[in-house]
Amino acid sequence: MVNPSSSILNDGLIKAIQQGLWAAWPICIGYIPIGLALGLLAQKAGLSPLEIGLMSVFVFAGSSQFIAVSMISAGSAPLAIIMTTFVVNLRHLLMSSSLSLYCRNAGKTMLAFFAYGITDESFAVNQLRFKEGKWTISQALTVNQASNLVWILSTIAGGYVGRFIPPHAFGVDYALIAMFICLLIFQIKGPIYATTAVIGGCSAVVLSLIIPGNLYVVIASVLAATIGLRIRVRARNKLKLKIERLKLKARS
Repeated sequence: MVNPSSSILNDGLIKAIQQGLWAAWPICIGYIPIGLALGLLAQKAGLSPLEIGLMSVFVFAGSSQFIAVSMISAGSAPLAIIMTTFVVNLRHLLMSSSLSLYCRNAGKTMLAFFAYGITDESFAVNQLRFKEGKWTISQALTVNQASNLVWILSTIAGGYVGRFIPPHAFGVDYALIAMFICLLIFQIKGPIYATTAVIGGCSAVVLSLIIPGNLYVVIASVLAATIGLRIRVRARNKLKLKIERLKLKARS
């Protein structure tokens, strides 16, 4: 005899997976060309398809993987690569903290799998649906892991495809630069962001003349982010002070 409660739970889980997959498919489609590009560039940097797949499994962060591949191509020291990708991935701490508000009843194992699969895209999809109040961690976990699987397979496929594309063909050498330019442009959402980008670029150029290797990239990134944060805090404080003065003026 079939347990009715067990049947209901199974039906609920299947429905959650279906809804998660439906929410994830736009992310998955977007990951395919980017994953292929990363795999191709990684192959040109000397990584095998197995190594590319392992990188996607253990890192699963597109921008960090592109940066790592670029630094591997340039012959950077392992410490510089680790520190740079660590700084770039610090934003995941904020995203995980934000989503943790909706996962208080989840077990540690499910939380670990959920946190592992958080990316910018899956965060945006899950955050919106969590706020609507009709989203569960099972659906969110499906979004994360479906995206993860597509990304891993796409990067591995790119590694195999790269074997049949000769070096310097189809503008492959420029693909990484173009990717970073696009990432930078999409991040510039105001004067503070533009100022931070300029500070980071100028600092990197100056420090590259002083510091050997590629460690200057990490230092320039941290320096620019610190200055940008300081500018943002000062601008916010000035705005608050201005609002308070206007309120006082209106009362008088």
